[in-house]
Amino acid sequence: MWVSAEYEATALFTLKPALATSSGGKTLLVPTPYSIKMALLDVACRLEGVEAATAFWEVLAGATVALYPAPEVVVNNTFTKVLRQRRNESEEGEQHGGFFGKTIAYREYAYLEGIFGIALEVDSTDDAERIARWLININYLGKRGGFIQVQALPTVSEFLTEGYIPITGDIAGMAMDSLLTQLDDSAPDLSFERVSVYSKDGMTLGKHRLLKHVALPYRRVGSSRSYTHYRRSEE
Repeated sequence: MWVSAEYEATALFTLKPALATSSGGKTLLVPTPYSIKMALLDVACRLEGVEAATAFWEVLAGATVALYPAPEVVVNNTFTKVLRQRRNESEEGEQHGGFFGKTIAYREYAYLEGIFGIALEVDSTDDAERIARWLININYLGKRGGFIQVQALPTVSEFLTEGYIPITGDIAGMAMDSLLTQLDDSAPDLSFERVSVYSKDGMTLGKHRLLKHVALPYRRVGSSRSYTHYRRSEE
């Protein structure tokens, strides 16, 4: 069965692809399954405690996520000043001295217009009810500050609502007017110890975090030096 919730962005969204470096500033147009599961795990820890979250993580890690992308997305291309750790010590009297140095970096921020949806597939009604309770309490996705607000109580149904895209890595039959991208997801056997920020166990991309291809139903309808405008193909 599927438990789904609809949201609307109340701030600009930004989330770099998993393969991006610290210098790369491009953003994805949708949240990734991994970021959604991390948001749910954060809510679970705060609402029900770490022990309950740990016990449920096995179900959450292996759950299939489906997305209903926002009707329109406008990506703002911008350059901004950032602080970056110095490779060499600053010289005496240097204007921007200290541990960090100032530099210019490219960043993208996406304005999500309209309602977008998130759905997760689970096996039992109890699991669906628990995830539904957590979905209500998610208040941001992507980088901190990308605030969202739930628009209605989550729903539980046997079948996935039309328009949702399961993130399984299968892109057979993708439409020509779609945008091919990669979204990261947790491996089904990823342990709670590896996702915990208090653990020294690391994660390996391709083993613990899996990259899955997805064809987003977006076509570019406008662009310039400072922005790119995408619209859902069926809109």
